[in-house]
Amino acid sequence: MWMMTQTWQDVLFLHWPIAPQELEKHVPKELKLDLFEQNAWLSAVLFKVYRHRLRFLPPLPGMNTYLQLNVRTYVEYNGMKGIYFFHLDVTNYFLSKITAIGSLPYRHSNILVKQRGNHYSYTSHYKACDERLRVIYTIGDKTNTNFDRWIVERYHSWAKWKDTLFRIDIHHSPWELKRANVTIESNTLASFMKGKLQGMQPRAHYAKNKTARVFPPAVEHKMIINPSRFLH
Repeated sequence: MWMMTQTWQDVLFLHWPIAPQELEKHVPKELKLDLFEQNAWLSAVLFKVYRHRLRFLPPLPGMNTYLQLNVRTYVEYNGMKGIYFFHLDVTNYFLSKITAIGSLPYRHSNILVKQRGNHYSYTSHYKACDERLRVIYTIGDKTNTNFDRWIVERYHSWAKWKDTLFRIDIHHSPWELKRANVTIESNTLASFMKGKLQGMQPRAHYAKNKTARVFPPAVEHKMIINPSRFLH
């Protein structure tokens, strides 16, 4: 039974190919990188969240609308393909604190979006790591390639807290994508990659909106510590 629903508006996907050996060290060992064209992929996804609410409850004032930027990669676990989030930046300070309690890597960040006709701009700044992104884009034609479907049709994500791996499932209708023509004016995202993204032009997609339902976390794997090893 789903526990939460939200709608994502003006979704911009930016995708960079990364050598698997550069990325796998940053992913929990239980997860296997999912590759396309022999590359791992790191994505930034920017969008506006609205109609955020818990099941059976109305939207809460101050919690139902905010901007978000996700940095993620693509993984497999026990034959399921999904997403591993490095971090999820949001403009809602309270939400970032509540979700951090549950081990999800939410961070409070400054994000701005502007629109003029078919022209959009996103600016994001996470001060603690001085991670910045400024991108300008216009919306192109519809697209539905093998790569498009591979990278966006993902309905599982994983997070790790201490020795426990969790899975969170979502449900929504298939994405309807358009190409995005982007200009990256500044980019210091994914600082753990030590500059691997800078100067690389990403593949880019745009979607107008998507309503999703989010299901409660499920425990995938929990390391069991044998107490006898401490009894010497």
